[in-house]
Amino acid sequence: MSLDAVRMVARSEQEAQKWKTVAAAQAKRILADAQQEGQRRVDQAQARAEEQIADLLVQVEAEAAAQAEAARAANREECQRLRREAEGRLEHAAGLIVERIGEI
Repeated sequence: MSLDAVRMVARSEQEAQKWKTVAAAQAKRILADAQQEGQRRVDQAQARAEEQIADLLVQVEAEAAAQAEAARAANREECQRLRREAEGRLEHAAGLIVERIGEI
């Protein structure tokens, strides 16, 4: 093999090594960019999920408040019904007491 051929092979090997180094650096940059983009997307998804949770919490609290108010209204009505019923019985009970006292 001639000296020129050896030099040519050496230069080709050096150039190949240079391209390998450049390719490795590009691959590292691409990987770092992809990791950053992935983390950005994860952060966005987490922020959206937190917003949805907050919205759902507001909705659930509103529904719970409405249900609680409906239950309070039903309880008020039931209390009024029981009070009216008791008042109706009160007159009858008072009459019975007066009768029994009169019998004594």
